[in-house]
Amino acid sequence: MPHDAAWWKSAVVYQIYPRSFADSNGDGIGDLAGIIGRLDYLLALGVDVLWLSPIYPSPQVDNGYDISDYRAIDPLFGTLAEFDALLARVHELGMKLVMDLVVNHTSDEHPWFVESCSSRDNPKRDWYIWRDVHEGSEPNNWGSLFEGSAWAWDQTTDQYYLHLFDRKQPDLNWENPQVRKAVQDIMIWWLDRGVDGFRMDVINFISKAEGLPDTPAIPGQRFAIAFDGFADGPHVHEYLAEITREVFGGRGGDFITVGEMPGVTPEQARLYTDPARGELNMVFQFEHMFVDQGQQNKFDYLGFDLVVLKKSLHRWQAALAEIGWNSLYWNNHDQPRVVSRFGDDDPDYWAASAKALATVLHGMRGTPFVYQGEELGMTNYPFRIPQDYKDLEAVNYFNHVVESGGDESAALAGLAKISRDNARTPMQWDVGPNAGFTAADPWLPANPNYIWLNAAAQIDETDSVFAHYQALIRLRHESPILVDGDFTPLMAEDPQIWAYTRTTPDGKLLVIANCGRGPRTVEIGPAWIGANLLLGNLLDTPATSTSTSVDLAGWEARIYSGLRRGGVDAG
Repeated sequence: MPHDAAWWKSAVVYQIYPRSFADSNGDGIGDLAGIIGRLDYLLALGVDVLWLSPIYPSPQVDNGYDISDYRAIDPLFGTLAEFDALLARVHELGMKLVMDLVVNHTSDEHPWFVESCSSRDNPKRDWYIWRDVHEGSEPNNWGSLFEGSAWAWDQTTDQYYLHLFDRKQPDLNWENPQVRKAVQDIMIWWLDRGVDGFRMDVINFISKAEGLPDTPAIPGQRFAIAFDGFADGPHVHEYLAEITREVFGGRGGDFITVGEMPGVTPEQARLYTDPARGELNMVFQFEHMFVDQGQQNKFDYLGFDLVVLKKSLHRWQAALAEIGWNSLYWNNHDQPRVVSRFGDDDPDYWAASAKALATVLHGMRGTPFVYQGEELGMTNYPFRIPQDYKDLEAVNYFNHVVESGGDESAALAGLAKISRDNARTPMQWDVGPNAGFTAADPWLPANPNYIWLNAAAQIDETDSVFAHYQALIRLRHESPILVDGDFTPLMAEDPQIWAYTRTTPDGKLLVIANCGRGPRTVEIGPAWIGANLLLGNLLDTPATSTSTSVDLAGWEARIYSGLRRGGVDAG
């Protein structure tokens, strides 16, 4: 992997959700020693960077995204010495390690908040966002992303504090320079320890709208979740540039910073990722994650429309073509499994659809992210009843539906399709008990399909989903066109075919996929006759194209390489 200011453009990142990756001590929860034991698997996959979801001490109300100590490791996962051993081994193997930085909020058990809520005149009172009662009620109409009001009442000091997530996750007051300095010191502490960067959780929430005004609400809805109140606020660019200057200044360009940004627009992302501004390398945007959800309720499943999905991702490709950089992802710890969501998890089609979706994503311009198990084609879990769910968001949502007299059957259908628990079931290693994840009862049950869908069944097979991800990652490393080439969409209105080209002065790639079960014949033009097949997802695909059209089987994907001829593009 090249080591320069933009090495991450040709890199592939692998996200580990430690709780569900590998359990070494038999307590049913994954840990750092378990990760160390599986590093050779990740090396074989070919990824460059490992991103760890939070492993800090935490009450685990939101599975570690409620941090009570930023300079230690939760005993659930191991010790600081084990972390150092993990980091050293990752570096020995030529990979990098990125920490999850959650600093929009802390746990209410963090010493900062314990002090802040002890009295109104405590020195850390202003480290969080406190407000008086407003007209007999909450300070404004903001709603928590985990249901209900975003304000919680503190009886000790007779004021409300803001929590955009759970009431046990109070928001920090980033307008206080002491807070910003404390966060910078935490980052410096981890960088000095040797980590290679940060994925920054909901980092565009750190600057709220001036005066915390009410935001538009749906008639009859008491609380409003409106990103224009607490996302991309007036000082967020200033705060991020300050981090770059104070934390990374003088350290060189060998680090990676990724900002998770719900509600961010392409225009805003250009600013966040413009190298000249010195804020972030890339952002996680969510537009393509909302295409099958109701506007006001993520669990209101609307069904999948490929044209809508294509247009969303193509819009981001165009917006960041000249300035900025995209992240590319299908899955993470907050999203259901893509094979079940946008693909086809029928056993006859799951492998082909997993490969096809991987092909169209990894072929785009941006840094690809692979979430644990995605490289195997892991699917959603067959959740059925409310008691199946462990995630705070899912539990709160269903309780709200019950309490408000809503449609419980529809709620369960939406949860089964969209719940975050789908991504958090144990990694499927082999056919042993609990998919080889643990010898104990796992904190979440393994998907029953681990009997046939597991790593051991795939790592030595040349036609497996795992092998296809290996090939895509190699192609990313080897092809300058995939890294820097212009992106041109084709057949944008076709409801089944996903196609586009990537172009540089030296060559051109055609990426084409049939995203459905039915076969299709697709016209590709005379310039692609004789083009070389770089990668296909089905066996026995001809090594070159011999016609102006290609016959694609159900869920078949191909990448062709064509040279520019006489100054004219192929295709």
